[in-house]
Amino acid sequence: MRRSFYHYLMAVKGPSHMDEEQIFATHASHDIQFPKHSEDYHEISSYLEMETDYLPSMDIFDRIWDKYLENNR
Repeated sequence: MRRSFYHYLMAVKGPSHMDEEQIFATHASHDIQFPKHSEDYHEISSYLEMETDYLPSMDIFDRIWDKYLENNR
């Protein structure tokens, strides 16, 4: 069973919060409306583009999404 993107993202969060991926993961963990059970790129990216202000660049999301796909095959 594949895990959701959010579940994968929480593994990225880490304790240091020093890089932009960890910072994004931390912000997402505090976002109660984040689509936590989704595995759908378009649903999550649309949500991030339209509903959040904590992601400075969608490139960060795209990089993490690629890693998510690699780790969930």
